[in-house]
Amino acid sequence: MAKKSGKNLVIVESPAKAKTINKYLGDSYVVRASMGHVRDLPSKGMGVDLKTFQPDYEVLESRGKVISELKKLAKESDEIYLATDLDREGEAIAWHLQQALGIPDERVKRVIFNAITKSEIQKAFAKPNKIDIDRVNAQQARRILDRIVGYEISPLLWRKVAKGLSAGRVQSVAVRLVVDREREIEAFIPQEFWKIAALFTAADQAASAALAGKWATFLSQGERTKADRDKWLAEHGTFAAELVEFNGKKFEVSDHKQARAIAEALGFIVSEVKTDDDPAAKGPAKHLTRIAGKLGVCPPFTVRGIEQKRTTSRPPPPFITSTLQQGASSRLGFGADRTMRLAQTLYEGGHITYMRTDSTNLSGDALTMVRSFIEKSFGPKYLPGKPNFYASSNKSAQEAHEAIRPTDVSFDPQAAHGKLGHDESKLYHLIWNRFVACQMPPAEFDQTTATIVAPTKSGEAVFRAGGRKLVFDGFMKVAGISSEDQLLPDLAQGKHVHPIEISPTQH
Repeated sequence: MAKKSGKNLVIVESPAKAKTINKYLGDSYVVRASMGHVRDLPSKGMGVDLKTFQPDYEVLESRGKVISELKKLAKESDEIYLATDLDREGEAIAWHLQQALGIPDERVKRVIFNAITKSEIQKAFAKPNKIDIDRVNAQQARRILDRIVGYEISPLLWRKVAKGLSAGRVQSVAVRLVVDREREIEAFIPQEFWKIAALFTAADQAASAALAGKWATFLSQGERTKADRDKWLAEHGTFAAELVEFNGKKFEVSDHKQARAIAEALGFIVSEVKTDDDPAAKGPAKHLTRIAGKLGVCPPFTVRGIEQKRTTSRPPPPFITSTLQQGASSRLGFGADRTMRLAQTLYEGGHITYMRTDSTNLSGDALTMVRSFIEKSFGPKYLPGKPNFYASSNKSAQEAHEAIRPTDVSFDPQAAHGKLGHDESKLYHLIWNRFVACQMPPAEFDQTTATIVAPTKSGEAVFRAGGRKLVFDGFMKVAGISSEDQLLPDLAQGKHVHPIEISPTQH
């Protein structure tokens, strides 16, 4: 019997996690890393009895030295704590460690925590549990199915398609869904339709003519992005509207001749109609038609009506795994794997809660922390009367788990910038903003819809313009304000407006 060292052994997956946990445990604990999984199905052969579905695990070759060291420490330790992650995979790693190290059940203490902070670590170690064998079996079932499907189908892919391809329980079905959707797209025959849009100004006719010239010059000075165009239009008090009715009927035009006739009735002078053929397209999409021209003498355009109403925009829920990956992709340009690696680093450093979760739940302590921060930092008008709660889209989400959030909201993005790596800081900023914003009040807007009419020889034309004005930023004070909404100038019923551009476009 090995002599006891008087210390307790704690096993986690990674050295980074071990380093952070070690700060919060006393000298009576020794924290070591397993370096991830220590056992798996054999790399050669099925590794599963297809009659009983009994798996045949083996210690990974690269983990032999780690297992030897952990066995020695386990024999010398008073207590053994398995502190792997709280999800199915973490539970399975804990079980595999127990099996590989030969530790009897009575010596195993399983500790789980949602965040690597002093308080969470102390709470977890104060109430250790046993390994949850149901969760272990759930992970084993997934792993066995992966092996059976992959082992049977992958060689077929190698023979029929290309070497090195793999198949699996999830990816094979996902590929089927992608293929089915691609076939639907290929079979789809688009229908042709046209839009007629106009840019208006509330300035007088002389000023509008000068503005039209400036707009044409602006467009001619190189490639302009949508953001460039929107900025110019906003700075010059113009706004966009779309033709919605003509001659008492909903505007629905499916060929360029009709679109041209109506545009000309509105004062558009056609200089060129050009059609290019696209051999790869189907149906009407084979023929791409562009109508070029300029403004001539236009009929009078008058504001017939103005509708205003107050609208609100609620804050989005805190991040779960999937929405974090989506947000990091759209806002930061990070791929899913990169995002999860960075989130793992933040979690192991004690900066965020566990990053593999499908729950939007927030703990009572987290809500108290963030509400206090909001009131202190932004004032009482930015603090709702009660916390915001969000339903998880996944009905089976485990409410005991939390959403992804900072462990300490006072560690703000500015502080993080000086202490975290560049990419870690950017992802932390995204998570911090989302967490704080989710507990702030809705933003409020004044939504305005203007109806503009013009008489023509062929009938009355009705244009509609929409815009909204922010009146209270609410959660957008932290999350940022969308710049996609146009602001309408002061318009009143009966006021004349003037077009600076009319553009018929094929879609």
